[in-house]
Amino acid sequence: MGKMIELSAGDGHKFSAYRAEPNGKPRGGLVVVQEIFGVNSHIRGVTDGYAADGYLAIAPAFFDRVERGLDIGYTPPDIERGRAFIPKMQWDKVMLDAAAGLANVKSAGKVGILGYCWGGTASWYGASHLAGLACAVCYYGGGIPNLQNEQPKVPVMFHWGETDHSIPIEAAKKVAAAHPQAQSFIYKAGHGFNCDQRGSYDAESSKLARTRTLEFLRKHLG
Repeated sequence: MGKMIELSAGDGHKFSAYRAEPNGKPRGGLVVVQEIFGVNSHIRGVTDGYAADGYLAIAPAFFDRVERGLDIGYTPPDIERGRAFIPKMQWDKVMLDAAAGLANVKSAGKVGILGYCWGGTASWYGASHLAGLACAVCYYGGGIPNLQNEQPKVPVMFHWGETDHSIPIEAAKKVAAAHPQAQSFIYKAGHGFNCDQRGSYDAESSKLARTRTLEFLRKHLG
């Protein structure tokens, strides 16, 4: 459904993004934030899925700042490779790239941000720092507990896995308690439960989280 395009960030950095258009008039725009595996087939599929639900969706290649065109799978070597990118990413630059993505889809109306894994953390950070945003959805963002003191300026929805080995459930509960205005859901699943290419995929949890996410997007975007 979508295609790769090129974006330019505010500091002149040029990078790729996967953009998917809905049929008919968009309900709004959506910035989809990748996991540590790049804009791979799973993230492109997720972006297509939200376009099918009526949103003009774009998945910027945030890791282009370090290595262009990253597109890897979920084997143990892939995971180790992907993790190595995390400390190389700077939040101010991440927000510049997210802003470029937002600008590309804002013609659709209100714009939300939605991310998975590293992207969940980026979405949480964006809720406080990304201008022009209407809402944020954060799936199992491992860095969120360390950024608990961020103060979101838009409505937020969290999705956590009860048996997530990357995020102790008590840490997730502390985040939820610190931000009672946000919607926070815990699923009987592990890290990456939304991704059908991972061994931790949980179809029931994935479906329920997506249903809740769409209700949230309908409310805050259209």
